[in-house]
Amino acid sequence: MFRFSVERSKYGIMAMGVSMQLTEWMGLERLNLRTASNESLENELILNRYFEKTKAFFGLDHCPHIYIFVCARGIMAGIYTTNSPDACLYVANDSRANIIVVENQKQLDTILEVKDKLPHLKAIVQYSGSLKEKLPNLYSWEEFMGLGPEVSDQELDEVICSQKANQCCVLIYTSGTTGSPKGVMLSHDNITWTAHHASRAGDIYLPLSHIAAQIYDLWTGIQWGEQVSFAQPDALKGSLIDTLREVTPTAHMGVPRVWEKIVEKIKEGISRCGYMKRKLVTWAMSVSLEANQRLPKDEKSFLFTLADSLVLQKLRAELGFSNCMKFFSGAAPIGSETLQFFLGLNIRLYEAYGMSESSGPHFMSGPKVYRFSSCGKVVPGCQYKLVNVDGDGNGEVCFCGRNIFMGFLNLKDKTKEALDEDGWLQSGDLGKVDEDGFLYITGRIKELIITAGGENIPPLPIEDAVKQELPIISNAMLIGDKRKFLSMLLTLKCTINPETTEPTDILSLEAVEFCQRLGSQSTKVSDIIGGKDKLVYQSIEEGIARVNSKATSNAQRIQKCTILGKDFSIVGGELGPTMKLRRPVVLQMHHSEIESFYRE
Repeated sequence: MFRFSVERSKYGIMAMGVSMQLTEWMGLERLNLRTASNESLENELILNRYFEKTKAFFGLDHCPHIYIFVCARGIMAGIYTTNSPDACLYVANDSRANIIVVENQKQLDTILEVKDKLPHLKAIVQYSGSLKEKLPNLYSWEEFMGLGPEVSDQELDEVICSQKANQCCVLIYTSGTTGSPKGVMLSHDNITWTAHHASRAGDIYLPLSHIAAQIYDLWTGIQWGEQVSFAQPDALKGSLIDTLREVTPTAHMGVPRVWEKIVEKIKEGISRCGYMKRKLVTWAMSVSLEANQRLPKDEKSFLFTLADSLVLQKLRAELGFSNCMKFFSGAAPIGSETLQFFLGLNIRLYEAYGMSESSGPHFMSGPKVYRFSSCGKVVPGCQYKLVNVDGDGNGEVCFCGRNIFMGFLNLKDKTKEALDEDGWLQSGDLGKVDEDGFLYITGRIKELIITAGGENIPPLPIEDAVKQELPIISNAMLIGDKRKFLSMLLTLKCTINPETTEPTDILSLEAVEFCQRLGSQSTKVSDIIGGKDKLVYQSIEEGIARVNSKATSNAQRIQKCTILGKDFSIVGGELGPTMKLRRPVVLQMHHSEIESFYRE
């Protein structure tokens, strides 16, 4: 797959790094394979008995050179940059990693903190920056590349040609939302088949750099000979828009939190505009939203065309989206409010749905396969079925196809739980499929709330409805499993400390404007919580009452709620690396508040 793209693209740009360094396809064809295949290095490393070949472990996924370790019989894995030293230790030990590549000194310090507990580790390589100190088996990237110049072309070809389609190629560790991370083993066939069938070619692609996006970050780019551009490490701290403007991608993918951050940035910009300009933008977005919801994308009215040419095209250009044709969201559910906001910019967010265990996407949306709030249709060549379907058409989504994983590393029992005897992968997600084959995810079985009265309630639709009714709410978590009634934990939208990424006490601009519309002068979270701001509390109660009025039964109504003093975050532990809510963690952290709801 890689050689085909080299022949086709040759001197085209393969990757654009965080500081805009360029890497050509031709320049990578054999540049570093010698080091990865070096016999002396291989003898120095412990061969993993499970795979019977050398394993390479990586702490970064946006290095364009990492494909070489796969070609050299290595197995690639990844660590989230937000992982604690203990989390890094768990994954490195579980994978028996013998080479760890880190990007910078900060990541190096994390690994050095636990390296003495890693018996399989033989080399640590820092990809960028200079080494502050010289330690045994610690290399800069240049030093590491200098280890293998004596390997001949014939030896390289033998190594490359020894690869088998059914051998493990990549380890993708799950985010560990409900327990310890599991190592998902994906074969060469899983990767190459998915990259070909579940991807769309584009000229410039700006993905989100996390492990769930490896298919898009690396393998899709190799398959299609695309140029891949990577955001700055501080993308979510505010630099993402600047990178988008510089790159002007033709396709862009992000997890829901990335799209929400873009929404916040746009709203802040609009609020600073003069009265007439704000009115013009509001008018244009309302026209676009109505047109996109009412008419096919290629059948727009004159009024819409006017709004788009006068206002919306300029807004998209300000975001760096002047050349962007495809906008993808995945890895977690995205709220309908966010989808509607982007429709107001004449941007359709195409949702993809799948799992690490399905090599990424199993269902995909696109320009010709789109329904609002749907994950699209099954990828050609893949199969699906719904099992244990209820009266509303909801059932567990199950997958089958060449993209389904080999199994979990070191977890045979978990593999048997995930795959049935016929090879069907049980996703654990609830969904329904309409008459045209579009999938809608309605919840997760493990998150399903079963009340004391025996009513099954998926929390996501209710949580999403609350956030849509109340723009001041950042996160909402429904409580009620084995309880007499439903309750809810709420957090308010606030600013983020750019250095620590922790939520601050200062309300976001959108939250402040919400308060001002009520006549409230609150500018901090602490101004509101504990019932201090009666106007905000009354508004939240009214918003929840509106949500309750649409409930299908009394059991689905929220009876009590509380506003927490701090928003959820990765550093706080409430959110996982892909911004998914870690419900068991939140339940434990706020046990006393929850119990107070149910005291007689």
